[in-house]
Amino acid sequence: MNEPCLGHLPETTIMRYLNLDHLRRCIATLQSSLSFYQRADPDSIEQEVFRNAIVKGYELTQETTFKLLKKALKAFGHGGRKLESTPIKDILRLAALHDLLTLDEVERWFRYRDNRNDTAHDYGEAFARETLTLMPGFLEDVARLADRLQDKLGEDAV
Repeated sequence: MNEPCLGHLPETTIMRYLNLDHLRRCIATLQSSLSFYQRADPDSIEQEVFRNAIVKGYELTQETTFKLLKKALKAFGHGGRKLESTPIKDILRLAALHDLLTLDEVERWFRYRDNRNDTAHDYGEAFARETLTLMPGFLEDVARLADRLQDKLGEDAV
């Protein structure tokens, strides 16, 4: 009998479910950092430390989300190698095709991604203020996406 070796099976056959624990931990950490920032004395060192934690947490949460979206898209039949070279904004568009995001959410994620790309060049006060204004909406959107991923590809979904 010619059974295919595991390395030649489609990824959808190999993946049992999408584990969202790390993403949910990133979300909780980011929420806590924002809460501590808001409670810190204005212009204090503590507030600056929490602001920096928010920026780094924002970056980590986005990168974790995009990795999970790529895994989800593989489960929907998209090729893994092609996804690795697909721009993030196209990944977001594909996620909308599979009802992981609405079109309005995709537009907001574009803004989050553009803001995230600015972190590589600007850690200044103006950038931090813009990131902080995006934070409440970002936290809602990433939590909603995590719930959708859980419903469609989480442990209980399979």
